[in-house]
Amino acid sequence: MNKYLNFGFIVILFFLTACSDSNNDSESDIEESESKNLNSIESKKAFTYLNAVRNNPGSYSDELGVDLSAVEKRDDLIWDDILAKVAYEKAKDMAERNYFNHVDLDGYGMNYKINEAGFELADYLLSSNAANSFESIAAGTNRDSGKIMVQELIIDEGVSSLGHRKHLLGMTDFWAKSPYCGIGFYKKEGSKYRYYMCVLIARHE
Repeated sequence: MNKYLNFGFIVILFFLTACSDSNNDSESDIEESESKNLNSIESKKAFTYLNAVRNNPGSYSDELGVDLSAVEKRDDLIWDDILAKVAYEKAKDMAERNYFNHVDLDGYGMNYKINEAGFELADYLLSSNAANSFESIAAGTNRDSGKIMVQELIIDEGVSSLGHRKHLLGMTDFWAKSPYCGIGFYKKEGSKYRYYMCVLIARHE
């Protein structure tokens, strides 16, 4: 009799464990779906706003509180799915592993990552695994939209080189000739900055 009771207990335990795993998988799938939906919405908003500023920088001077009157107009960036996927994975990685840096925790920068993903770069841009020629990143607990992130990057407060502004608005010859863009946006409750965004503007060579 006991062996049947034991067998029944094992079956019930297996059923409960399977249900628990199924629920965890379901919750994970829901979170992933929500994250991708948020990314789709906010990355496209950021892209649209960025192109609007590039088309007429001077007209955004008052809104952004910085003088863009001398910044040359640039053509619309072209959305690139490879860059967008890599940007999303970078934003997600920063959030999930709780860091904020152009080089990830494994020592890889964006030149390596986008080349490996299929957006081929010239050899001279791949001399170091940590190299970054095409990435701007932003994060902040109150930066809850892609538009806000783009605004902060263009303002570039505290960055003496204005490197993010130059990158996003194509203010150097190198970036002026970089027509492709992908943006990733990610939210992670409990992470240091909560909201993270990666902007890639790159060129094939």
